[in-house]
Amino acid sequence: MTTEMTMPRRGAGAGGLRLRTAVAAAFVLARLKPGRLRRVLARCARGARPASHAETLEAREAVVALSRRCASRYGCLPRSVAVALACRMSGVWPDWCAGVWATPPFSPHAWVQAGGRTVGEQAEPADLRPLMVVTVREGVHDEHGGGEDGGGGADGAGRTA
Repeated sequence: MTTEMTMPRRGAGAGGLRLRTAVAAAFVLARLKPGRLRRVLARCARGARPASHAETLEAREAVVALSRRCASRYGCLPRSVAVALACRMSGVWPDWCAGVWATPPFSPHAWVQAGGRTVGEQAEPADLRPLMVVTVREGVHDEHGGGEDGGGGADGAGRTA
């Protein structure tokens, strides 16, 4: 039996090219400094509607099926960025979060949330401490008059990082 017979084809289907593009872009963006990454993602989130938990979970499962690096324990940053970008290609945006585990062992982590719940994580929001959040701000105008990234020093949610 060959590998092709036993392994499902990755990235196949109508969204295959878009999904591969989102994953490739995520690996490039994951190399940016945190502030720059937040600004780029905030710009990507503009004009989107909030993603539902089901939409975000579907995108996460597709990303994990496509990329072994994103599926790994240490692939949280590119995985979360890829999920957010894959959602954005469908016109929606989940809450993208980067922070730390609030319980020992304290370590950095990146994840996505939808509807106030983590998506595809084995942790509840109380177990994670977000330091940066990029979310959709529907109907909210930039009150600071800041730059194109959503306002002077604010993350995508209007909070300062």
